[in-house]
Amino acid sequence: MRPRKVPLRKCVACQQMKTKKELIRVVKPPEGEIAIDLTGRKAGRGAYLCGAVDCFKLAKKSRALDRALKQSVSDELYDQLEQEFIRVEDDFAAGKGDRNVVE
Repeated sequence: MRPRKVPLRKCVACQQMKTKKELIRVVKPPEGEIAIDLTGRKAGRGAYLCGAVDCFKLAKKSRALDRALKQSVSDELYDQLEQEFIRVEDDFAAGKGDRNVVE
């Protein structure tokens, strides 16, 4: 039996390739507002970040989310996402961000 292929994604800030489970997804749904998607299943354009606040700050400084999501992200939204990112970082690091991804 062949081993299962593990999906890899690139962090938009540090440009490292990691497995989907090691990254946090930021999603821009077609009709909604940009948000953090811990499930990895919400519909919309997604960008991946390492589970560290340093990567988020680098993405904010370089405006990486603007390019990845193909939409201008305001400073207020970056600040709001940063607060949410800090809140979910501990849960994600503790393993609560595990996703049951079936591909």
